[in-house]
Amino acid sequence: MKITFIGADHEVTGSCHYLNVAGKHILVDYGMEQGVNMFENMPLPVDEAQIDYVLLTHAHIDHSGLLPLLYARGFRGQILATEATVDLCSIMLRDCAHIQMQEAEWKNRKLKRSAGNQPIEPLYTMEDADGAIRRLVPIPYEDIVDVCEGVKIRFRDVGHLLGSASIEVWATEGDVTKKIVFSGDIGNKKGTLIKDPSYVEEADYVIMESTYGNRLHTDVRPDYVKELANIISDTLGNGGNVVIPSFAVGRTQEILYYIREIKEQDLVPELGDFPVYVDSPLAVEATGVFQKNIRNCFSEEALALVKQGINPITFSNLNLSITSEESKMINMDDEPKVIISASGMCEAGRIRHHLKHNLWRPECTILFVGYQANGTLGRGIIDGEKEVRLFGETILVRANVATLAGMSGHADKNGLLEWVNAIKKKPTKVFVVHGEASVAESFTECLIHEYGYDAYAPYSGTRFDLLTNTLEYVTKGVPIKKKAIHVSDIFHRLLAAGQRLLDVIKRNQGGTNKDLIKFTDQINSLCDKWDR
Repeated sequence: MKITFIGADHEVTGSCHYLNVAGKHILVDYGMEQGVNMFENMPLPVDEAQIDYVLLTHAHIDHSGLLPLLYARGFRGQILATEATVDLCSIMLRDCAHIQMQEAEWKNRKLKRSAGNQPIEPLYTMEDADGAIRRLVPIPYEDIVDVCEGVKIRFRDVGHLLGSASIEVWATEGDVTKKIVFSGDIGNKKGTLIKDPSYVEEADYVIMESTYGNRLHTDVRPDYVKELANIISDTLGNGGNVVIPSFAVGRTQEILYYIREIKEQDLVPELGDFPVYVDSPLAVEATGVFQKNIRNCFSEEALALVKQGINPITFSNLNLSITSEESKMINMDDEPKVIISASGMCEAGRIRHHLKHNLWRPECTILFVGYQANGTLGRGIIDGEKEVRLFGETILVRANVATLAGMSGHADKNGLLEWVNAIKKKPTKVFVVHGEASVAESFTECLIHEYGYDAYAPYSGTRFDLLTNTLEYVTKGVPIKKKAIHVSDIFHRLLAAGQRLLDVIKRNQGGTNKDLIKFTDQINSLCDKWDR
């Protein structure tokens, strides 16, 4: 009875864990890396064709995105997930395959201009995605299911995304049973559309995420409706567009929920019935899945609207763009508008076209509403880059860059602690995963020194024996080799960081004396450190 850590170890994306239990080979998630990879992932301990089951916590691509590759390499077992996750994966995996094939085709067109280059194959094809989708098996929340001899599971709603779950696994070998709990991505209780996380009360071993393990959201849920209304009023009033890079599944529907409230309460009367465009075929399909799962997954607040006959995620002058032609027409129209488009980190998809058309316009606003991983275009824009490359062109960043602070599908540090502390008897061991290296380490130290847990943050390749409670094989992390960064590029990033600091200082004008004195002392201390 052993667990091997494969992906999202000292990193945020690419979640994957391997369980060897009762002679069965089981994966918990098989996600795609997004953004910059800091460490090499160890390969699976067995061939893909030997995997018997995959337990899937939720549909986000960093947890599910390599399932078609698993199928392409011979996997023919079952993928067990909640009913809503099965619905979402049915569209998301096809969308991901489409992107893989589209990018390979684009790169091959470029290669034709050069001699001697081998054509690039997509990571997987639409046929592979369809094959993986056929392996999906829907499991209701709260049902204890006998997967095979020696393995039982239960999915618990964890409030991160429609269908998201923590997974309880009862593993038995001989006369010994151990309960292993995979947290999945733990949701933020300050959301409005889907339910709050449920908690687990018993566990021998816990594998838990730490994405925001060093951050705190505000104590009181921010008034996102008011904040969004102000941004829309200022930007559209100045003749610009509000461009929202948004995850097609989850965040897009939440933004629609807030805009419906803005229109219902007439919070921007000067704009009338302003147009809103959802430019993402995936987001449009996902919105349909949300509507199908209203009664199983929505919060009490959202269900109350449904009982009044109100669809919580639709409103007048909402335009859904499906075709490429419809997408192109959005930027051909000069009327100020709100544009919601994927991908949420600006790494692919139609959002890059909207950034090309709007980033350079000072009257526009680029509004970020979700986590931006290191190395992504979205993170670069938030960090103050003054120009970016899009489709081979250099685009100046002149638009206002804003964020809805604390708007996250992830629990903050307190939310993570609340989830793990709900377990009545301390687990034998807590493994901390799915966080940037420094965050995973600091959250692990917090669990050990402040709460008395036996906690450990593994690197990819680490193997643990659950019967003997011993680390059987330990790795230290293999850094990915990176291209050298030119000193001028580093200095450009430093200037961008300085500009961002100035922006933060300006926003804190009018703050309390105590906070401003502390802020000033911290800045001066940093200056003293580097003024050599």
